[in-house]
Amino acid sequence: MKNIFLLLLFIPLIGISQVKNVISTNRVFPKVDKVLEFEKALATHAQKYHTGDVKWRVFQIQSGPDAGGYHIVEGPKSWESEDTRGDINVAHNNDWHKSVMIYLTDRNSSGYSVYIDSLSTVAVGDFSDKVQVTHLFPKPGCGGKLSTMIKNLRKAWAADGVSIAVYESNGSGAPQFALARRYKQGLKEKTEGYRKPFVETYEKIHGKGSWSIFNDNVREYLNEQWSELIFLRADLSSK
Repeated sequence: MKNIFLLLLFIPLIGISQVKNVISTNRVFPKVDKVLEFEKALATHAQKYHTGDVKWRVFQIQSGPDAGGYHIVEGPKSWESEDTRGDINVAHNNDWHKSVMIYLTDRNSSGYSVYIDSLSTVAVGDFSDKVQVTHLFPKPGCGGKLSTMIKNLRKAWAADGVSIAVYESNGSGAPQFALARRYKQGLKEKTEGYRKPFVETYEKIHGKGSWSIFNDNVREYLNEQWSELIFLRADLSSK
């Protein structure tokens, strides 16, 4: 009985430590004359070696400065699972280096991000095929200010029924928040008139003139921002 009691005490700690809210991303760019070969090799690799916590969702970058590249998302997973991931196994490494990388250019980037539930309006695993990612880079020391600004945006997103997952970069270059707007109904959600103007919703919640204050804060606390559209390539992703 005593052992059962002790086990019950540890269950909440186990649950906390195994929260799957971490994603790792890898952006790669195939040689222009080897796209078809790259896609075939990538699909084979993903479907053979990436399941469970290391499952891949592969997106093609449609717009923005990285257009033409491929955005590979691994997870969501926990930091604990990343401790034991390593490079999966030797066969995995050999396949990646000998079958996939031979078709890539030298351009690439990798990073970790953590899903922030308190700033998001959609669950970490509630995905969509079409996503607009807005990258926000706070000025030094202004990460907390930007987080508060996003929290105010969240109230308006929720009121409008907008699905946005917010991620914060972790140990991966300049501090960054990434707002992943998941278009559940497709890009028609971008059509003018599909929803009422966002400014109206924001000012209804935060008061008249609040949108102007928000933009003043953007100029004061934000160093840079840019956005892109990425489309899921299910045929290249893990099954």
